[in-house]
Amino acid sequence: MLELTLRGEFIELDKLLKATGLVESGGRARLFIAAGEVKVDGKVELRKTAKLRAGQVVEFGGQQIRVLPAGG
Repeated sequence: MLELTLRGEFIELDKLLKATGLVESGGRARLFIAAGEVKVDGKVELRKTAKLRAGQVVEFGGQQIRVLPAGG
């Protein structure tokens, strides 16, 4: 499982996929999200800029990413 530590209160879903290196650009991230290929906490998420907060888990391309709180 990958982990991403927040720098603030939240990160938008498309930015998280790019920040973790699972996609090469924000545009590609938005395509995968719109196609229903990304899950947040086990449910398909279609909102490209859904705000993800600490404790949430994103699933994409066989990977899981846990969102960690800032500073931790």
